[in-house]
Order: sequence, then C-alpha cells, then structure tokens
Amino acid sequence: MKQTSLFHNEADTPLADRMRPMTLDEYIGQKHLLGEGRIIRTMIERDEVQSMIFWGPPGVGKTTLARLIARYTKAEFITFSAVTSGIKEIKEVMNKAESAREMGQKTIVFIDEIHRFNKAQQDAFLPYVERGSITLIGATTENPSFEINNALLSRCKVFTLEPLDTEDLYDLLKRTLKDQRGFANMDVAIDDASLHLIAEYANGDARTALNTLELAVLSGQTSSIASKVTKEIVKQCISGKMLLYDKNGEEHYNLISALHKSMRNSDADAAVYWLARMLEGGEDPLYIARRIVRFASEDIGMADSRALQIAIAAYQACQFLGMPECSVHLTHAVVFCSLAPKSNSLYMAYEAAAKDARNTLSEPVPLQIRNAPTKLMEELGYGKNYQYAHDFKEHLTTLQCLPGKLEGKKYYNPSDQGVEKRVAERKRQIEEWKARKRAEEKQQNK
Repeated sequence: MKQTSLFHNEADTPLADRMRPMTLDEYIGQKHLLGEGRIIRTMIERDEVQSMIFWGPPGVGKTTLARLIARYTKAEFITFSAVTSGIKEIKEVMNKAESAREMGQKTIVFIDEIHRFNKAQQDAFLPYVERGSITLIGATTENPSFEINNALLSRCKVFTLEPLDTEDLYDLLKRTLKDQRGFANMDVAIDDASLHLIAEYANGDARTALNTLELAVLSGQTSSIASKVTKEIVKQCISGKMLLYDKNGEEHYNLISALHKSMRNSDADAAVYWLARMLEGGEDPLYIARRIVRFASEDIGMADSRALQIAIAAYQACQFLGMPECSVHLTHAVVFCSLAPKSNSLYMAYEAAAKDARNTLSEPVPLQIRNAPTKLMEELGYGKNYQYAHDFKEHLTTLQCLPGKLEGKKYYNPSDQGVEKRVAERKRQIEEWKARKRAEEKQQNK
C-alpha cells in the first residue's frame, strides 16, 4: 500500500497528477460517454456501475475516470499492478473485498494496463467479478479483443476513449495557469499561441500537454513566483510532434492497413501520408518494404509486373541505406503501386487452388508428368506419353497436367487491367488451341 512521507511536498508531485480532475465537471473530453444522458454518466448517477474496460491511447483520462467513478459511487478504490501483483496478492485483496461486500461496502478494483496481466492473473479476478464482490475497471491501450481473456472480457463492457481535441487541451492549459493546483500562485507569462502550440504537440494526450507546460514554466522561471515563457522556450521543449504509434500494438496494424488500402484504392497522396506516419513514428522501413512487395503481387500482379521489381528494389535500397535516406525509395514504390493498374487475379488464383489442394492432398500426380529416373519407374508408366512442348511448332501440347478430379478446373482468371489484358488474350488463345487439338485427337481415336 502506498504511504505518504512526512517530508512529502505537494510541489514535487508532477503537474499532471496535481491537475487530475476531482469532479465530472472538471473532466475534459469523452462527451460520447459522459455527456448528459450518456451511458457512463447515467451509470454513475444511478449508482449502477458495472465492470468495464476503458480502451484508448495514453493521456485521455482512463485512470482519472475510474477514480471519479469510485468517488461518486462511494466505493473503496483499489489499484493493481501487473508487475507487483501476483496471484496470492490478488486473492488476498479479493477476499477482503468479499468481506466488505457483506458489510455493504462496494469495492472498485482498477487495473491499469490490464493487457500486461497474464492469463492466470486475469483468471484470478473472474470468480469475484461473477459474484459481484468487486466492480472491475481495466484500462488498456491495446485492443481488448486480443489482450484480455474471453471469459473476463465477456463480463465487462468495453468503452472506447478517444484522443482529446486540441481545443480541449488548450482549455486545460489555460485552466492550469489559474488553478491553485497548477500555477495560480505564480506569475506565468505565456501567450495563447504558445499554449496552442503545446496543445497541438500533445496530440490528444493531456498528460503530455501538462508535462510540457510544466517543463516550459520551469525553464522560463525568473524567480520563485514568476516565469516568462517565450516561444523559443516552448520550441525547445517540443522536439517534435508526439506521434501515437506503437510498433507492437494495434496502431501498428491500423497504419499498415491504411497504407495498403490507400494504395489499393489508387490514392497516392493518402498512401504517401500513411507511409510518412509510419516512418516518422519509428517503424522499421524493412517491414514496410516487405508489405509493399506483397502488395505488388497481391493487388497489381500481372497488370504491371514492374511493380514487383520496383518493390524489391526499394526493399534492397532500405537494406543498403536505412533511414532517413531510404524514405524516398519507399515513396517511389508506394506511388508506383498506387498509380499502377490493379488486379488481384494472382491472389484469387492461389486462394482457389489452395482450397482444392487442401481437399485433394491424396490425389496422385498424373503418370505422364512424373519423372522416371529408374527402370522400375519407367516400367510402372512414369513419364509415359509425356509431350515435350519445345518439340512442337507452337510450343504447345494437349498434355493433361492437373489431377483427374480437377481436370478442366481454372484458377487464374486474368483481368482486363493494364498489361494483363494482353495476358488474358494469350491465355484465351492457348485454351482455344488446346480445346481444338483435343477435339481432333478424340476424333482420330474413334
């Protein structure tokens, strides 16, 4: 249990903690959940709070909202850490909560970063949630569908918390300058433009906004009760735009999906933007290059086979140069792929063939297309009636290459996009030639 030292100084507490909202009126953002008549506000007003998961990016008020719920519902508030809380500690606290419930005392158990709890830890809460001994509130920046056990997730309502608007953050910073918990006791000189700059930099994260303001005020301090924050000081405190990006989290997959779908939709401008979002957020350029290589065949394919060559060249450039130099090569590949004619015929061909392959794994390879390296194999008919295409004038034969069950099956159906239109015509000519020749052979064998 956390204890306060006799020598604890409130001024030593980070500004973001000092400015944590004490009432729902102070809470900013999330109006879709806390506005008049909205679901969480209604639950609080009726004192009918259920177990729930708050899912959203850092600094949007997940922990604060859980604390406010506990305060408004007059419940005991207990926090757990995935690092320090083992199964034994969880069960001890849960038993105390069970006893408290019997005495009419509610307990809200808050688990920050619940995605860091392993399966056994999450399962330890399950019976107490089911019995109503506790109200569980979890907070996570990761997709609950992937990170939380289904059994526990099914007993919790998931609420998505959104990044805060720049104007909301600006209002928070203005309030902080006048609040006793903030800088009301200091003469802070900072203009609105600088506050807006900090709000924009924070990118929806209240904690980042407050921490940046605190650093700026301390950097501009001229005395114990005065600070002059210039634009130069603010710029020094802001080394670059805060980018919401986690290479191992859901945002990683959201952004690569955005890049892929923008290229597929032939939107070069959007594709370059999402590429920049990933690279500026620290993504491995080789990962992006691999995805572009895949795209070149999956979404362009035979419509313009140069896409695969350019994608592989971009991958090699990333290996040779690394960031930041290789950003232009990735842009080259992304723009080419975006503007190239599109065809998913290769992707569809493989998917259809793979489905049949899984259902016909025991189908033997036709004898005529087997090799016969030994005399025994030759005697068994391996390679019998094989037709060597180059021995024929048209370099075509009527040889049947599919297993008997799949004879006549077609997997590759070329589109009429780009170069593939010519490929489609060539395939049609081959199929017509084979059909005609087989009909002639059939007639001769009668």
